[in-house]
Formats: sequence, C-alpha cells, structure tokens
Amino acid sequence: MTGQNGIAHSIAVASGKGGVGKSTVAVNLAVALAQTGAPTGLLDADIYGPSIPMMTGVRQMPQSRAGKIVPLEAHGLRLMSLGFLMPEGAPTVWRGPMVAGAIQQFLRDVDWGTLEYLIIDLPPGTGDAQLTLAQSLPLTGVIVVSTPQDVATQIAAKAVAMFQQLKVPILGILENMSGFVCPHCGTTAPIFREGGGRRASRQLGVRLLGEIPLDPLVCQSSDRGEPMVTTHPTSPMAEAFRRAADAVAAQVQAGAGAGPAIRMGP
Repeated sequence: MTGQNGIAHSIAVASGKGGVGKSTVAVNLAVALAQTGAPTGLLDADIYGPSIPMMTGVRQMPQSRAGKIVPLEAHGLRLMSLGFLMPEGAPTVWRGPMVAGAIQQFLRDVDWGTLEYLIIDLPPGTGDAQLTLAQSLPLTGVIVVSTPQDVATQIAAKAVAMFQQLKVPILGILENMSGFVCPHCGTTAPIFREGGGRRASRQLGVRLLGEIPLDPLVCQSSDRGEPMVTTHPTSPMAEAFRRAADAVAAQVQAGAGAGPAIRMGP
C-alpha cells in the first residue's frame, strides 16, 4: 500500500467489443474486492457510454473540497463517472484527446484518498480512445472480458495483443456469460460454445481468471442499481465473481501485474 493519498494498484477492465458485459464485470468485481476489506475505487472511463451511475444506483452530483472532487460512495466503493457530471441522456461527442484529458482530470482532481485497488472501466474496442487511455495511465494490469463464442474470443485476442504492445501487464481473461443459470432448477446450461475463455487462455498464454455464468437476476439487479454480488451473495454468479476477485488479488500480490502506484495530489 502506498502512503496517504495514494493508490496501490490500478486495474483496467477492457474488452475488444461491446456487449460482453464489461461494465457489469467491473462493478461486481470491484464490490467483491471491497468485500475482502480492501479500500476500493471504481472509475468509469467509458466516456461515451457511462453506465456505472445506473448500475450502482448513484445519480447525485459530486461535491468539491479544498479544490478536489470528492468521489461518491456506494456499495463500499468510491465512485467517479462522467455520468455524475452531465445531464442524464446527454451524448458525449468528444475526440480521443478530450477523452484522455477527462480521465487524467479524474485522476488528478479527484480526492480518491488511499486505495488498495482502483478498478477502471475502459471503453470497449481497440481504437484511439483505448490507446490514449492505456498510454496515459500507469496501469498495474488489465483484465480482458470476453464471452465463450469464437468470434468474441478472437476479438478479445486483439485486445490482449494491443495491451501487450503497450507493455501493459495482462492479468488474465475473464469469461462472462459462460452458461445460463435456469431460474427454476438452478442448473447451468451453455448458450454459446463452451470453453472459449479456456482456449483463448491457452492460445495467448495468459491466465483464465474465471467463468461467470449468466443469471436473469443480473439484469434486474443492474437496473435497480444493486450489484449482483450484494443482492444475491449466494448465487452462482456472485460466487464466481468472488473467485475471480480472489484470482485477481493473488495475481497482483504475487507481482504478476506489478506496476507503479498512482500518486494523487502534490
């Protein structure tokens, strides 16, 4: 842990494409880490489509103190998102450099305090915004979210390759929607091809951090602003998120994604 006003580990959650549940993963993974007792923050860097306000049920405007923005708090997390600062439904029509500037301001001008983990929900894709963000942040490592089907894992492989080119440590692949949990009998059935995350892990030589099943309750929980890990703590999905959080923490503490700490303030 760094000293006062420092962040020990900054971890990006990325995806090669949209629609894989990246923000759902970021929220529940952050909550699971916070539940271990580690001070945790969640930065919504998905500037074009900030969904953290809805998923956490937080919609008020942050306040300032001594020239710094005070992050909002919910579910044991410190939160910051452009969605807190703009009218609901307003589009963000910005070029890449403006996006990078906004993220740098969130790091520089937000009083995050002392955190063990800062989870950063990146925009989907591998375009200019992602490149600029990855180059602007001293990341401890990145988690790449995918779904099991071949097309998704092929695109995830491109995201892994991009971060490897940028010299960002890859903490691993996290497979989302790995199977459908029946709300009646509780059994899990594959809805895509099975084992896509495992195959990608072997082919790319990176760790498989976990396989998160798809539960109908996740949509209901997200729409209510209540992370699945807190509302249904004994569900297969919540248990999978906690195992993934343990795997991420183990990777970081073992130095697999060791990187420089972010220092906030003077």
